[in-house]
Amino acid sequence: MSKINLTRRTALIGAAGAGLAVSACSQSPDVFQPVENGSFNHGVASGDPDQTSVMLWTALTNDGGGYRGVEVARDDAFTDIVFEQGGEIAYVTVQPLGTLKILATGLEPGASYFYRFRLNDEYSPVGITRTLPEGALDQYRIGVFSCSNFPAGHFNVYREAAENGDLDLVVHLGDYFYEYGAGQYATGNSEAMNRVPAPVHEIISHADYVERHAQYKSDPDLQALHAAAPWILSWDDHETANDAWRDGAENHDESEGAWADRREAALRAWYDWQPVREPDGDLRQRRGHFEIGDLATLCLLESRLVARDEQVGLDTFPLASDADETDPANLEAVAAWKRDVIGDEGRTLLGRDQIDDIQAACGASKAAGKPWRILANQVIMSRVDFPNFATEMPGWLRWWATRNSEFARNFIMSTRFGVPFGLDMWDGYPAERERLYAALRAVDADIITITGDVHSFWANDLRDGDGTRVGTELVAASVTSPSPFSSFKAPGVDYGKLMVEANDDVGHCNMEDHGYIRLTLTRDAADAEFIKVSDILTRDYRAGIESQWRVRPAVNGEVPAVERVG
Repeated sequence: MSKINLTRRTALIGAAGAGLAVSACSQSPDVFQPVENGSFNHGVASGDPDQTSVMLWTALTNDGGGYRGVEVARDDAFTDIVFEQGGEIAYVTVQPLGTLKILATGLEPGASYFYRFRLNDEYSPVGITRTLPEGALDQYRIGVFSCSNFPAGHFNVYREAAENGDLDLVVHLGDYFYEYGAGQYATGNSEAMNRVPAPVHEIISHADYVERHAQYKSDPDLQALHAAAPWILSWDDHETANDAWRDGAENHDESEGAWADRREAALRAWYDWQPVREPDGDLRQRRGHFEIGDLATLCLLESRLVARDEQVGLDTFPLASDADETDPANLEAVAAWKRDVIGDEGRTLLGRDQIDDIQAACGASKAAGKPWRILANQVIMSRVDFPNFATEMPGWLRWWATRNSEFARNFIMSTRFGVPFGLDMWDGYPAERERLYAALRAVDADIITITGDVHSFWANDLRDGDGTRVGTELVAASVTSPSPFSSFKAPGVDYGKLMVEANDDVGHCNMEDHGYIRLTLTRDAADAEFIKVSDILTRDYRAGIESQWRVRPAVNGEVPAVERVG
């Protein structure tokens, strides 16, 4: 891919008021700073690129009307402008906050561009965007992110990627923000860090969702990564409410109004505040595929709001917590629960239409000779069971975890029977997973699944019910959200290692670090670097490589296992 040689300074400096400042992190002296005063306090962003166009976004503060528009150029001095669009608008009163999205068209494939917005005589910070390449391509680099919780910590992961990632594309797999209010999930350190959620209550109305988006977009590190590369975004559950499904969510009840109203309010705000194209009609239809030259097809999945059936709860587990795990009748009861309740053939996650579209895109990719088919997926697809915590967890820790919690006691005892790690994940919809795998096998398409949601690094095999490998799963750690067992940390207890030991399909699991995946594609290999940061509670951090992984293309229908190379 032909790229302009961009320094961090030209990439991150703004055209009006945005400058550079010395960071608390000595390894990263150049840090994008937002405009603190004026009309462009929420930065700029680009997204959903194709070969000739890209969506450009900004927000306008205290917009009193007049000319507003965007310029796209080949150079950072904007002497070679290739696209310009704008116009006059008049208001009766000043608009406190609004968004502006413009689709830049007529661009060249595989090219880098500078862009900036204008409101009358005021210019926004400058962003860099790139169209998708077409034809022969030597290399392409994707950054994979998920689970960025503003009150949980500083967005050092975004900053690291903006300054040192050298990314052609950012893929964000959801939980871009969280719906909770102050005093709820992951807000314990928010006051000390000056990151109390706004509004302070759980967000429900359209105005609430807009205010939360605006708060996140005010973060300088998030602004830096938005300005550094184009993004492709999916949502997971927290963009609406925790554990969302087709007709509701765990974190929604009747006192909060109709689910459909809350969902539509959240989606309207999401589309207004993200650099994304909008579907015709139903806003829930956020899916499709992107072609990356002759290297890859990227399929964006929607697994929350269209077809997902309600999650099976652990309260349906068929045995008492003190049941004998050696009793054949008890083992059969658990097997029947997995087969007939969780494994009900009628339960859907993606739906038939989406599976058919994935099959068609991956089949065309395979027929075109592309080595990689990447599914941008929200929740873990691989088969994962909890370890048997009744034996693997130290006795003192079991006592501490269960001393005031009957739920914790029942849960720990149930893990003796091989309980799935996440019933909100694909393990809660195994029949749908087999339908997806069958569709991919029918077109001889192996896959790499990039996944978020679980706040930890994983490298997994993807195998169908017969044990045949269909691909590899690479799971990105969170930007800031706490790890699954952060409330039960204990000396000498490595929950990631327990996961690996309990599951044949799990090759690696790190439940400690925060970070992202830098995935570099060539014709011969897909190389994944798991990039971690040392701290999120201050802006002083160190970055490093947690581990490195290599995937090779399938040969004669044989899908190689993922290989650790560092």
